[in-house]
Amino acid sequence: MEYNFLKDIALLFGLALITVVLFRKLYFPSIVGFLVTGILAGPHAFAVIRNTHDVEKMAEIGVVLLLFTIGIELSLKELMRIKHLLLWGGGLQVGVTILAVMAVGTTVGYAARQSVFLGCLAALSSTAIVIKLFIDAGEADSPHGRLAMGILIFQDLCIVPMVLVTPLLAGGGESLQGTLLIVAKAAAVVLAAHFGARFLVPWIFAQVVKTRSRELFILTIIFIGLGTAWLTSLAGLSLALGAFIAGLAISESEYSHQALSDIIPFREAFLSLFFISVGMLLDPEILLQYPLLIASLVITILVIKSLVTTGAALALGVPLRIAIITALSLAQIGEFSFVLSQAGVKAGLLTPELYQIFLAASIATMGLTPACIRFAGPLADYLVGVLPHTWSRGRGVLARHEKPIVLSDHMIIVGYGVNGKNLARVLSKLKIAFVVIETNPFTVRKEAKKGHHILFGDAAKHEVLQQARIEQARGMVVAISDAAASRRVAALARQLNPAIHIIVRTRYLLEVEPLYKLGANEVVPEEFETSVEILSRVLRNYLVPQDDIEHCIAEVRSDGYEMLRTMSRRHSHAVGISGYLSGAELATFRVQKGAVLEGRSLSDGTIRSRSGATVMVIKRGEEIVPNPDPVWELQRDDILLLLGSSEQLAAAGKLFGA
Repeated sequence: MEYNFLKDIALLFGLALITVVLFRKLYFPSIVGFLVTGILAGPHAFAVIRNTHDVEKMAEIGVVLLLFTIGIELSLKELMRIKHLLLWGGGLQVGVTILAVMAVGTTVGYAARQSVFLGCLAALSSTAIVIKLFIDAGEADSPHGRLAMGILIFQDLCIVPMVLVTPLLAGGGESLQGTLLIVAKAAAVVLAAHFGARFLVPWIFAQVVKTRSRELFILTIIFIGLGTAWLTSLAGLSLALGAFIAGLAISESEYSHQALSDIIPFREAFLSLFFISVGMLLDPEILLQYPLLIASLVITILVIKSLVTTGAALALGVPLRIAIITALSLAQIGEFSFVLSQAGVKAGLLTPELYQIFLAASIATMGLTPACIRFAGPLADYLVGVLPHTWSRGRGVLARHEKPIVLSDHMIIVGYGVNGKNLARVLSKLKIAFVVIETNPFTVRKEAKKGHHILFGDAAKHEVLQQARIEQARGMVVAISDAAASRRVAALARQLNPAIHIIVRTRYLLEVEPLYKLGANEVVPEEFETSVEILSRVLRNYLVPQDDIEHCIAEVRSDGYEMLRTMSRRHSHAVGISGYLSGAELATFRVQKGAVLEGRSLSDGTIRSRSGATVMVIKRGEEIVPNPDPVWELQRDDILLLLGSSEQLAAAGKLFGA
C-alpha cells in the first residue's frame, strides 16, 4: 500500500513516454503530449490514477522550479538590453488583451471583476512551447524571435502580481489595510532578496564551492529555491513568488549558469508532472457537452491575441511581416494561465464548469501552436504582398524622419546583430561607404543618432532596397538569422541589381544551395566556419606550429568551399568575373616595410615562382594599374590584387609581411 504513489508515478511516466513520442511524430510539442497523458490517465477517462492529490503536490513543485529557473535566467543586464521590447511590447500586449477580453466578457454577461480575471488568463502565452519551437527552427535570434522573447518575459513577470491581485478581484472583503499589508509583505520579501543577492547568496556559494562537491552545490540550489518559497508562503504570499525572487537572487551570482544547468533536469521532470496533473483535471465530457462553445472560444482567443499582439508590435514601429509572425506565435494560452486559473477556482472567480471549458480551450490553443507558427510566414508574406508598402513597412516616428541616402559604390548590410556591427565597424575604419537595413526601431534610432546611415524596414521589400540605393551599390551582406527572409532578400536584390555581389550568412549547410539558386554569389554557413574554428583551437592546444595549422585550415577550407563554389557555379545567375573563375580566388595584399617584395620588380618573378599566384592589379595611392608592366618596382604600401588557389594565395601572403 505504501508503494502506491511510486506505482502511480511510474505509470504516468511510462504512459507519457508513449504519448509524447506519438505526438512528437505528429510535430506537436511535448507539452501537448503531457496534457493528453493526464487526460487519459485521469479519473475522468481511464482512471489509471485515482488519487490525484499526491500528483498535484508534485506538480506544484514543478511550478515552483519553473519560476525559480525563470528568475535565474532573467539577468537584469539582459532585461535592460531589451527593455523597450519588454516594457512597451509586453505592456501593450498584456494590457490591451486584458481590456479586450474584459469587453467581450462583460458583453456576454460576466461581471467586470471576473472578466478582468479572464483577461489575465488570456493575456499569458506559453514560454516553454514558443521558445522550444523557435530554437528548433533556428529562429530564436530572428527579429520576430527577439520580439516574442521580450513579450514573453514581460508576461512571465506579470504572473506574480496577477496571483497577488486574484483574491482582490474575487471581492473577498479585502480592505485597503489588507491590500496594503500584502503589498508591504511583497516589498519586504523583494528587499530581503535584494540584500540576499548582494551579500548572503554569494557568501553561501563561495563556501559551498570550496568543498568541490557537486552534490552539495545542487543541494544548496534546491535549498535556496524551495526555502525562499516556503518563507514567502509563511508571510502569506505565494510559493511561486518566493521561488521567482530566489531565482533573481541567484541570477546576479557568478554561479548562476552552473546553478541553472544543474536545476533544469529537476525542473523538466517535475514540470512534466504539472502538465500531466492539468490534463487529469480536464473532464473529456465537457468536449461533448459544449463542442461549439469550446471551438468558438478557441477561435476567439486566437483572433483576439493575434490582433492585439500585431497591434502592439506595429505600435513599436516594426514591419507588418514581423508583427504577424510574432502575433501568431504567441496566440496560445500559456502554462502560467493554468497556475492562475487554479488560484481563480480557489478564490471563486471560476466555477468548476467554466474552469473545465477554459482547460479544454487552452489545451486546444497549445496544440494549434505549431500550425500557427508554420503558416505565420506564408500568411504574413501574402498580406505584405497585397497591402500598400506604407501600411506594411512599419510606422512610428522612425518612418517619418528618415533622410534620403545619397551613396554610390557602397555596401548594404542587412541586419545589425553581431555580424552586422563588426562589419560596419571595420568598413567605417577603412572609409568604405555603407548603409544598414534593420527591423528593430530602437536600434535604428540609437545608431541614427551616432550619424550612421541606417534605414528602418524589411530588406525583402522593393521600396526599402531602393531607398538603400541598391542600383548603385557594389555589394550586399545579408547577416540576419531568418533563413526564409534571407532567401527573399537575396532574390529581390539580384532582381533589382544583376551586377551586385551578394554575400549571405546562414546557419546550416543545408541552406546553402537554395541561396545560390536565388542568386547569392557567396554563402557563409556558420556550421562550417564553426568547425574550422574548433579545428584551429584543438591544434593550437596540442602546440601544433602555426604554419601547419594554417595549412590544415587552408586544406579544409579548400575542400569545403570548393563544394560551395561548385553549387555557386551550377546555379549562378550573377554577372562578374567570379562567375567565370573555376577553382580560383582573388585576394589583395599590402607590401609591408621590410617585406621580401619591397624594392623588387615584377620581372624578378618572385611572386610567381615562390607562390604560383598571378598579379592582376596594383594600387599605389590613388593610382590603379591593371595588368601591370613587368618593370614595375614594388614599394612599401603598394596594394596588389592576386589571382590563385587558396594554397597559392596563402603562400603569397608570406611574401608581403616583414
